[in-house]
Amino acid sequence: MRISDLSRQTGVPIATIKFYLRERLLPPGTPTGRNQAVYGEAHLRRLRLIRALTNIGQLELTSVRELLTAIEDDRVPLPALYTLVDRALFPQEPALHSVEGAKQVRTDVDRFVEELGWSLDTDAPSRDRLALVVLTLQRLGCECGMEYFTPYAAAAEKLAVQDLDLLPADGVGADRAAVVVRGVLLDVALSALRRMAQEHHATLRFGPKKADARHA
Repeated sequence: MRISDLSRQTGVPIATIKFYLRERLLPPGTPTGRNQAVYGEAHLRRLRLIRALTNIGQLELTSVRELLTAIEDDRVPLPALYTLVDRALFPQEPALHSVEGAKQVRTDVDRFVEELGWSLDTDAPSRDRLALVVLTLQRLGCECGMEYFTPYAAAAEKLAVQDLDLLPADGVGADRAAVVVRGVLLDVALSALRRMAQEHHATLRFGPKKADARHA
């Protein structure tokens, strides 16, 4: 297919596709003449992957490039691939440890993770991100200890196991692109579902019918 076909099938402007080609985010096509090339299904899939990570996942192109490189490098084991997704979604928060009270909250998060029995790097960005959430909630007057997050952790673990069950038992031959795109997009899906659930239950509890019943 020609570059115009890639554009038509993905909705990505030709100028953007050419940019991806120049930046080597998209591999070159097979030359057919001067300044002309043809592209295959692999290019179509890569283009859709890039757009999913940038449009839905809201990742920077720098992070997308790192993830694409890791997808293609079979020497990067699956656990490391998940770590890279974690780092892409949760960039390091250099200001965290300079905030008063941050050190204690980070200690609480580390203890929480240890009690869960989870094995992950001590410098995993998600640790700092959770600590930042807890600290910010406390500073806004929303007092909640780490025990508040126990149900979140239980749900997260169940979902993680469900995702991993999609892979071969030994991980060999796993679709590495699918691993990355699920890691990014399912975060978006979980957030969307939680918001829908909140709206639903808020309506049930505090909606017009409840208000009418109180004034009856």
